[in-house]
Amino acid sequence: MPVEEFVAGWISGALGLVLGYPFDTVKVRLQTQTTYRGIVDCMVKTYRHESAYFLAPFDLIKVRLQNQTEPRAKPGSPPPRYRGPVHCAASIFQEEGPRGLFRGAWALTLRDTPTMGIYFITYECLCHQSTPEGQNPSSATVLVAGGFAGITSWVTATPLDVIKSRMQMAGLNQRAHRGVLDCIVSSARQEGLGVFFRGLTINSARAFPVNAVTFLSYEYLLHLWQ
Repeated sequence: MPVEEFVAGWISGALGLVLGYPFDTVKVRLQTQTTYRGIVDCMVKTYRHESAYFLAPFDLIKVRLQNQTEPRAKPGSPPPRYRGPVHCAASIFQEEGPRGLFRGAWALTLRDTPTMGIYFITYECLCHQSTPEGQNPSSATVLVAGGFAGITSWVTATPLDVIKSRMQMAGLNQRAHRGVLDCIVSSARQEGLGVFFRGLTINSARAFPVNAVTFLSYEYLLHLWQ
């Protein structure tokens, strides 16, 4: 891969991550908790009582920190379980062992393997259909194609994203699933098939602007360096 493609992908991915992180926090909480009445209620409570974490280096740590609902630095309230990403990683390692750091890894792999292909195929097809032959796609085309590519991939990914998040939180709740299939069966049995699409609305709302910005910045940086 040429250096300019690597740098362009890194910068555009970082921009997408920064833009989408607050929505991702709300999505994870809706998938793993039952204390919120909906998206708006979750967003309001999160904004009112907590600050977002932007330092989580791994998906497991990110999910654990996003699910930490204790208000920070509020007199009389219990201290947060984790003081930050490093403390979170150390606590998981100490309490759950090395394997605890890899909770949900298999579900994450199953989620991302097909969806990444769907993601890029959708983007390329939409750009190709909307661009005259021999021309580069316009900024509007890139924005729309990137946005719909993100939505399409998350429609496919959300069921396993729910399972991934639940398996990652299982160690914190002292509940161990025997694997991905066990988590799927127990979740469906207890909450119905609708549980696998919990967070789909917020995923879609996040996916369009995040991936529109990601692809637009990527294409712009590539053209800038050509």
